[in-house]
Amino acid sequence: MAQFFQIHPDNPQNRLINQAVDIVHGGGIIVYPTDSSYALGCHIGDKSALQRMRRIRRVDDTHDFTLACRDLSEIATYAKIDNNQYRILKAYTPGAYTFINKATKQVPKRLLHDKKKTIGIRIPDNKIALALLEALGEPMLTSTLLLPGDEYPLTDPYEMKDLIGQDVDLIIDGGYCGMEETSMINLEEDTPEILRVGLGDVSNF
Repeated sequence: MAQFFQIHPDNPQNRLINQAVDIVHGGGIIVYPTDSSYALGCHIGDKSALQRMRRIRRVDDTHDFTLACRDLSEIATYAKIDNNQYRILKAYTPGAYTFINKATKQVPKRLLHDKKKTIGIRIPDNKIALALLEALGEPMLTSTLLLPGDEYPLTDPYEMKDLIGQDVDLIIDGGYCGMEETSMINLEEDTPEILRVGLGDVSNF
């Protein structure tokens, strides 16, 4: 059964953040709050954790996961970014956006679509998520906590405990954080392409 931490949304307790990071480093899957909804997270290099996340979501090898990053310099390590893309990322992060970019060689191949060689990247505007990423010291592989057949992500940590407590290693209760997915913007080409309209305002793209 998953551990259950109640972490303050405005003043995350360092002790609990560090324990959560230890779980990620140890190959565990965590449920954590973001600025759009709760999400699943695991270590970027852990193959078995990735497979477990796929089983929870019931998605196949073609499903695109996202890297949650702590800042722009971390994004630049894992995604190819030109000056125009950098300006866009600087203007819209942190925030409820997922950007699709060409991946660098730092991204494990198993995370990439065979043909596209792209990766989703985001910087969540949530203090708990950012504290986790800062303590982790690298991006976290992440996916919206949207269960098979559901229209919306789970929002109640106690319901999560009942439904997936056997499948994850930690559930972080960080209060209510919404149930809308991020807006998704493709930055592969010179002109940004809106792939999904979600929480983030896309009127200026």
